[in-house]
Amino acid sequence: MLEDIKERVCAANKALAASGIVIYTWGNVSEIDPARQLVVIKPSGIPYDELTPEDMVVVNLISGDVIEGHLNPSSDTKTHIEIYKAFHDVSGICHTHSPNATVFAQAGMEIRCMGTTHADYFYGDVTCTRALTEEEVNGDYELNTGLVIVETIKTKNFDPLNIPAILVKNHGPFTFGKDAMSSVETAVVLETVADMNIKTMVLNPHTFTPSYVLDKHFNRKHGINSYYGQKANDQ
Repeated sequence: MLEDIKERVCAANKALAASGIVIYTWGNVSEIDPARQLVVIKPSGIPYDELTPEDMVVVNLISGDVIEGHLNPSSDTKTHIEIYKAFHDVSGICHTHSPNATVFAQAGMEIRCMGTTHADYFYGDVTCTRALTEEEVNGDYELNTGLVIVETIKTKNFDPLNIPAILVKNHGPFTFGKDAMSSVETAVVLETVADMNIKTMVLNPHTFTPSYVLDKHFNRKHGINSYYGQKANDQ
């Protein structure tokens, strides 16, 4: 099972690079094992095209100790761990510095739902956290980044799989999924939606999506009675 997760995490990190939304080593992807004891994550600072499944680093969810791996884990590992600890439905996390989503994070602005493209993936606005304090930055920075993400989601009271993304003020986006690859897909969609929002705000900064349109588009894809795509018994 753990070897399968390493394969998936490696493939997800390579897919992130292939998507074109990151350059150099500006992103990382992880996945947690079903027993929620171990996290598999990209090693720190290794170019995507050099990655192999054997390079993936396995860390203990509780202690953060490296269990398997010959390389150092991503510098954002503690952030991933805090999210996994807080939200048991999240099993994959992707962090990037994709340009358009990061513009919103740097501006401290949420990515508002302005149309159905957004509504197909996010059941509401993608929020931005508060800025970390000087003490939080100079302390255990990566852990505190995870804590401010958890704090924001709990304060805003939303399901991180219904709105599977958040912006960290002055930093960038984190996206969530049921596995590593789905968190990457969400990161790519988020970057596209952010680009659309910037352009839309130039033309009409006051536009918005009515709640009934948001409900329709999100639920037809993700709701109990969803009908988007093919079903197992479809002919």
